[in-house]
Amino acid sequence: MTQDDGRGPGRTQRGTLGIGMAGYAFMGAAHSQAWHTAPRFFDLPLQPVLRALSGRDSSRAAEAAARLGWQSSETDWHRLVERDDIDLVDICTPGDTHAEIAVAALEAGKHVLCEKPLANTVEEAEAMTAAADRAADRGVLAMVGFTYRRVPAIALARRLVADGRIGDIRHVRAQYLQDWLADAQAPMTWRLQKDRAGSGALGDIGAHIVDLTQHLTGEQLTRVTGLLETFVKARPMAGHETDRPAGHNATAAVTVDDTAAFLGRFSGGAVGVFEATRFATGRKNSIRIELNGSRGSLAFDFEDMNVLELYDSDEPSETAGFRRIIVTDPSHPYTGHWWPPGHGLGYEHGFTHQVVDLVTAIARGEQPLPSFADGLQVQRVLAAVERSAELGTWEATDAGTTSGRQRTH
Repeated sequence: MTQDDGRGPGRTQRGTLGIGMAGYAFMGAAHSQAWHTAPRFFDLPLQPVLRALSGRDSSRAAEAAARLGWQSSETDWHRLVERDDIDLVDICTPGDTHAEIAVAALEAGKHVLCEKPLANTVEEAEAMTAAADRAADRGVLAMVGFTYRRVPAIALARRLVADGRIGDIRHVRAQYLQDWLADAQAPMTWRLQKDRAGSGALGDIGAHIVDLTQHLTGEQLTRVTGLLETFVKARPMAGHETDRPAGHNATAAVTVDDTAAFLGRFSGGAVGVFEATRFATGRKNSIRIELNGSRGSLAFDFEDMNVLELYDSDEPSETAGFRRIIVTDPSHPYTGHWWPPGHGLGYEHGFTHQVVDLVTAIARGEQPLPSFADGLQVQRVLAAVERSAELGTWEATDAGTTSGRQRTH
């Protein structure tokens, strides 16, 4: 921390951390709630102050700022980078803007939290990681927002794997299932445009299970082979229902995948099976992870997010079986700051835990995780899946080229 009469790059003043947020829709609301809640339940070393959010529409940005508890609004994200009272820029915009905002913010001495996936292309992610490396030399830190790492059951699973409770990992199974696009008449959104989103289900939700499995196993995906499919090739344009001529159907082409399925090999020898889809009718936000090891297995389903299932093969055969662990005890990760045992947490708590870990790392001058280099590794896996789907081949992820400083595995 600097003295009261000035501040240096990436530093805070009087124990506060001024936050500026770009974007204010779904993720913006989730992040806003987390910034407000974290210091009320956790003893943070710095006090987040919600200085400003930015959005292109001035009236909507102002309304969002008032509703979500921000002090002011801007219509240009450049103002967040320029303002002296903002120490950290939180990026909650579509993927096509991530690289430009993140690099500018880091070069201006602002810490950065960037929503996943890190970028739309490997090249953009590489530029962002290089900018983060340069900024780290000046005490300016960057993190990518894979919040499911902060679900207590996932954090416990990571600990159990690291402690050797299930032995050597042999099988990894991961699914992320949603159904919000199953209706062919659901309108076009930016998430269905490659130039805005980079990819479809692969990057939007597949990125999460790629990160989660690498995080849990402590290994990296090195080779993949997969397929992509777009079931609905065109969708109605939103907002045209009342003003288009009778008999005229205004549609736009869908330029991303609706579903992604792929196999993968991990650096430690495990074999992985992955599925990400927004067409799993009846599944709203189902993340399923199972790890099979030489000594046991772990299983997690986000639709029952306060539970982790553990199978321990060292137990006698007459009593052996998957055991449900209710991950709400104070001894479990994060949970001691919330409610009594048995009173479960929800989706929003992962974002709060993300704020806690990020602010703590900034105060200590330590690299927050997952780093931009971790985000780059995920981006390389996504790109390899896309190449494989196009060529019908196994593709290497080039996992070994990630920056050594920010590597976590």
